[in-house]
Amino acid sequence: MLLSILWDVDPEIFKIGPIAVRWYGLLFALGFLLGYYIVERMFKKEGIPLEWLEKLFLYTMIATVVGARLGHVFFYGWEFYSQHPIEILKIWHGGLASHGATIGILAALYLYSKKVSKKSILWVLDRVAIPVALAGFFIRTGNLMNSEIIGTQTELSWGFQFVRASIYEPLAPRHPAQLYEAICYLFSFGILMYMYWKTNAKEFAGRLIGAFFMLIFTARFFIEFIKENQEAFEEGMTLNMGQWLSIPFILLGAYLLVRSFQQEKA
Repeated sequence: MLLSILWDVDPEIFKIGPIAVRWYGLLFALGFLLGYYIVERMFKKEGIPLEWLEKLFLYTMIATVVGARLGHVFFYGWEFYSQHPIEILKIWHGGLASHGATIGILAALYLYSKKVSKKSILWVLDRVAIPVALAGFFIRTGNLMNSEIIGTQTELSWGFQFVRASIYEPLAPRHPAQLYEAICYLFSFGILMYMYWKTNAKEFAGRLIGAFFMLIFTARFFIEFIKENQEAFEEGMTLNMGQWLSIPFILLGAYLLVRSFQQEKA
């Protein structure tokens, strides 16, 4: 008999009247709070004014939510949202894209580097990359609790039966793709933390963010092969939208890493 894990977790932790506390929201908030603590430690170590931290947190939080939502709208659901623009604001209905969040964060931190830190954008990105990798772990764990972004069918013994993923065959064991990504992001976070605290990586602009792009988006690219497509238009594509959007970030990461090591040799 095929072994599998029955996954029937309620996305809501508890509900009081019309207000529901969900695992996804709790994990999303936890990612930001721990990220704040990590960057605070980094700023204290480097003697950076802590008043910069609150603005950095605000810029990043807004950019993550807005960028992720607009990324989903433009990359995955434009045909629908162009006809129903008011639905763009209904973020509680679901629909966030990590590539959109990345683009949003890059844009926000460019403004932050110009208006607040007055330092190179790579200086800011090198430090933000670490907590963002950790936030990615919590967000993908939240996706698991929501039984969304599920994998393709598998005969492996750790396949999950996503009972609440009603648009698919709920009893067919599937790859827990969210869990795969969460583990990869946590591993990436560990590597970046080691690079920052135990090596001289932070002294070379672009090395940490370059490693972030390479680690996160290479993992995302390969895990997409065992994910169900998120939108119908992806069915006929050799590479799906998530993979096409990952390629530029992988290439950018490689460029930044090579550039940072050339700086070290100079």
